[in-house]
Amino acid sequence: MAKASNGAEPVRLSRDRIVRAAIELADAEGIDGLSMRRLAEALDAAPMALYRHVANKDDLLDGMIDVVFAELDVPTDAGWRAAMRDRALGMRQALLRHPWAVGLMEGGTPGPANFRHHDATMGCLRQQAGLSFAMAVHAYSAMDSYIYGFALQEKTLPFRDADEAVEEAQRRQRAAETVMDPEAFAEAYPFLVEIAQQLAESPYDYDTEFETGIDLVLDGIERLRRRARSSSG
Repeated sequence: MAKASNGAEPVRLSRDRIVRAAIELADAEGIDGLSMRRLAEALDAAPMALYRHVANKDDLLDGMIDVVFAELDVPTDAGWRAAMRDRALGMRQALLRHPWAVGLMEGGTPGPANFRHHDATMGCLRQQAGLSFAMAVHAYSAMDSYIYGFALQEKTLPFRDADEAVEEAQRRQRAAETVMDPEAFAEAYPFLVEIAQQLAESPYDYDTEFETGIDLVLDGIERLRRRARSSSG
């Protein structure tokens, strides 16, 4: 139990309360704004009191990542493709809720939720999809590369919706045209001009792009399955 800094009742600390407060802080201010001192302030506790429950900041981050994994649900009663598609959509939504976690999901020391998630995913690929161990690893790697890569792109691209995407494309074109004649620009970079034109007519949508991409990945995994069955037959 930590002593409240304002003289009020002592703050009851636990690892779970500290980890969840850290997640709230990181969600609001980003991972760069998270420090043990800043977290102690948010909990109205003495900084040293936190170390009775978390060893250090790395241990704290491990706990935070495990909470993110705990938010994911891998269906086990559906076909492999539906299960993996749901997993991908759920992972993206979790990373939208916790953008600070992008790039941290596969590092650190795994916790129980992390273990459960990875075991269930590999089990689905091995048992439901019927992939060999090597092919399951390839499929898993391809899916996560796409999911995490898309999440990183979504986090860093300078637009959040269709209207902002159009504005950004047009802004870049105008910036280029300040140093190049518009006609010369259109002749030199016709496909960039096309992007700005087409975005205005067919708005960019993150949800659509993500789902189209993961379906392409799953199509590739299905081809692996068919090739393996054909070879074994």
